[in-house]
Amino acid sequence: MSALCLNVSSVYSLSEEGYVSEGSPVLLYIDRRRSYLVRAVEGEVLHTHKGVIDLGSLVGKRYGEYVESHRGERFWILKPLIYDLITSFRRKTQVIYAKDMGLILVYAGIGPGSLVVEGGTGSGFLTAILAYHVRPSGRVYSYEIREEFLKLAKRNLESVGLLEYVELKNKDITEGIDEVGVDVVVLDLATPWKAVPHAHRSLRGGGVFVSFSPTIEQVVKTSEALSQYGFIDVWTIEVLVREYKVKKGETRPEMRMVGHTGYITFARKILD
Repeated sequence: MSALCLNVSSVYSLSEEGYVSEGSPVLLYIDRRRSYLVRAVEGEVLHTHKGVIDLGSLVGKRYGEYVESHRGERFWILKPLIYDLITSFRRKTQVIYAKDMGLILVYAGIGPGSLVVEGGTGSGFLTAILAYHVRPSGRVYSYEIREEFLKLAKRNLESVGLLEYVELKNKDITEGIDEVGVDVVVLDLATPWKAVPHAHRSLRGGGVFVSFSPTIEQVVKTSEALSQYGFIDVWTIEVLVREYKVKKGETRPEMRMVGHTGYITFARKILD
């Protein structure tokens, strides 16, 4: 997908009829592996291997219709989802996959109004998903020790209009958390166990601790720290995703799959 500046509020504020207006974000879809994130602007064009598309011609069309390139190839006009937007982010770090982010949101109970502390901003991939789901009344406090990562995350969040729901902090979360009474602490760190005592002080009673770690050694140290510092319901999962080729007479699992990316550890804070 091509990268461009799109405000998330404009993506999810369509006209009642669902027509594309001047400046609207559009996902031009060919198939699962080929799509283009663009803005409908008069006088601009998109060059692809399937031909040239006049982006101004998108104005007035409905989401779900198609547009043809100058070669007569069809591109379907779709409304971008939040995941379509964040996959266009510039990255300097490994990011958490959708399969893991989805379970973090559900099992941590993150939603509108949630107060979330994040440790390890990175490129802002998970930060954006957290901010999207806590809006409009919630807040994400994101800690990152690398200033260059923080600057990139800020640009990425600004590009989709989510920065207003995030407070970025150039601090080491393993040395302390400023916020108290928060609902969730989410960590993506090399040494998450060092942040466990700070997470305990920061969380409200019954609040949720979440840690994403690529190795089982990190999980063991973190789980031991959680038990030591007054957490219960400590458990760890790994999520594997396998797509299927579905076609009459040929249905089978795809040859490639999204296997191990990391382990997710959850826990709940109890009061002393």
